Amino acid sequence: MNQDDFYSINRLVEFGMTMAVAQQMVESMNHAIKNTHIAGAMNPMHNSAPSFYYAMIENKQAGPFSEQELSRLISEKKIGKETFIWKPGLPQWELAEKIPDVLRLVALTPPPFHQNT
Repeated sequence: MNQDDFYSINRLVEFGMTMAVAQQMVESMNHAIKNTHIAGAMNPMHNSAPSFYYAMIENKQAGPFSEQELSRLISEKKIGKETFIWKPGLPQWELAEKIPDVLRLVALTPPPFHQNT
């Protein structure tokens, strides 16, 4: 049998090892890509439980509010940059303008609609 023959045992072993290494590389790359999070690419920045917030509205503690409810309160101007907000993980109440999560909600909340006639 010719040693240059593709079907020789040596060639098959070499091919099998190359395929195994290639498969490991593919699995490794797929795992890395799956676990890569790019901000702004519709990937969550972190995997965590839904956030909830408390707010001081009209000098009274109110909440808990979901992000959706907080967005509604922002659009209704019941929560502004000088509203004190607290959420789990914060050591104390902070102004809304100092909490990145709340600023993100402000940026995502559309302004009130006013039709120009």
